[in-house]
Amino acid sequence: MRGAERTFAEMAKCWPMAPIYTLLYDADAVAEGFAGREVTTSYLQHLGARQGSFRYLLPLFPRAAEQLPVRDFDVIVSSSSAFAQGIRPGSGALHICYCHSPFRYVWFEDQRAMSETPAPLRPLMRQILARIRRWDLEASRHVTHYIANSAITRDRIAEIYGRESEIIYPPVSVERFSPGVPEDFVLFVGQIVRHKRVDTAIEAALAAGRPIKVVGDGPELPRLRVENEGRDVDLLGNVSDAELASLYSRCAALIVPNVEEFGIAAVEAQAAGRPVVAVNRGGVRETVVDGLTGVLVDAEDAAALAEPLRDEDFGRFDPIKIRANAARFSAASFRQNLKSAVDRQLSVRR
Repeated sequence: MRGAERTFAEMAKCWPMAPIYTLLYDADAVAEGFAGREVTTSYLQHLGARQGSFRYLLPLFPRAAEQLPVRDFDVIVSSSSAFAQGIRPGSGALHICYCHSPFRYVWFEDQRAMSETPAPLRPLMRQILARIRRWDLEASRHVTHYIANSAITRDRIAEIYGRESEIIYPPVSVERFSPGVPEDFVLFVGQIVRHKRVDTAIEAALAAGRPIKVVGDGPELPRLRVENEGRDVDLLGNVSDAELASLYSRCAALIVPNVEEFGIAAVEAQAAGRPVVAVNRGGVRETVVDGLTGVLVDAEDAAALAEPLRDEDFGRFDPIKIRANAARFSAASFRQNLKSAVDRQLSVRR
């Protein structure tokens, strides 16, 4: 249950009787969000894809999205960071897409995708990415209305698809968190993949003389465990919601070394009353108040991030004011804003 899954769980609450269609579904992993709901999956489910292996099925996802049986519905609300917007509604249906980002790997991080592909397979991967780009542009034409999760996503939707969109910030369960007694360690929370720049967070913390705790799982975790053995780096993997809330409340600060479209972790940390040290790009510009609820750093390298981690007096930040800023992104506000947006589109269609 990471950010996109928690967002979709709140979307599903808006229409509790509506069926859910998804490419893949791991009931054990997301049971807390979708227990008791009617969930229909694509044919990819029968191929045994799991969290660590689904990327190998990349060429199959477009067709799987197109074949989800949604043509009989008048209104469809999708949650998409890659393929979900590619569903094929019936004629005259309203398709509202909540977009976390246009597909990063084909539009913004294609070089990273190539670098992660074995050299002999790179020509084939280049063809696959080009084919998915063409498919993605065509898929965007089947969306009636886009909702973006942040300003940077709104700008990317305009750039890639030539479409306007409105912004509705993702939901954060701020009530799960509360201030505690801060300690000396800094915290990173996120998927352990290259574009999250976990290495940069670790190097910044160690350069500042602070221990760092890293929460999350992903393909880069085994490498990081080997490379950071004996260092003041605690790689925790996935943790329970209760343990995560405790870590947030006890950290000196959360570090965000990469550019996030929104960045739910930054809001969660603030809900626990703790400041955020982040690269001054993307969603943190909308969620973190520089100097009041955190520190925004213009450069993106470890040395620049290390400076506030070393020199800043994090005790000067007021947990009450930090938490009040996070309250703007409550789940209740998200659900109200989303339902209002869908109602407006229904009125326009009528």
